[in-house]
Amino acid sequence: MLDIKKLEDKTGVRVIKENLFRTAFIHKSYVNEHRDEKLEHNERLEFLGDAVLELASTNYLFLQCPTRPEGELTAFRSALVKGEHLAKVAVKLELGQYLFLSNGEEKSGGRTKNYILANTLEALIGAIYLDSGYIVAEKFIKKFVLTNLNEIIDKKLYIDAKSRFQEDCQEKRSVTPHYECLAEDGPDHNKIFTMGAYIGEEKVAEGKGASKQKAEDDAATNALKALKW
Repeated sequence: MLDIKKLEDKTGVRVIKENLFRTAFIHKSYVNEHRDEKLEHNERLEFLGDAVLELASTNYLFLQCPTRPEGELTAFRSALVKGEHLAKVAVKLELGQYLFLSNGEEKSGGRTKNYILANTLEALIGAIYLDSGYIVAEKFIKKFVLTNLNEIIDKKLYIDAKSRFQEDCQEKRSVTPHYECLAEDGPDHNKIFTMGAYIGEEKVAEGKGASKQKAEDDAATNALKALKW
């Protein structure tokens, strides 16, 4: 159940159209299980929120990093808007508790899945933009998403996980890692891929994503954590 007052307190954003924000938390699986309610899921809001997030982060980086070249700005932006980082923000805001999920997705731990949480945060940004305009959405993004820029630069988190994993493997194990597709779930238009990250014959970690590339990046991130690199 969506607690509007609690959401407002957590985000610092005033909610005007409650139904709009409710839609931001409706996962597609819930709609498929409750067709008689004629609900809209959050993917259109996610699409909009993704664009608002990219504009806000691009503008912020352009102004905050006046001496950085285009390539570095692109890398910084990618680190700020990637799923793993957005999921962490979503966890901080406790967005998982508001999700409307199917029974199956609920049982499989959907409230804690990174890709679902990241998509929900983007949908929430889309709802804020439609409800209160760009300035309010940008303020929210600066407060919760862009605040970690210094940490990303200092810890070189802007280097993508696959590149870091490959460099570390070559340095520490003298081998190049590879990835294998372990599963494909869902219909063709909404597949979720599970990829395994391997060092030689050893499967180090698994990752999930809406594309094989995203799943590989998630697997590489999990491999770095598993190996404590």
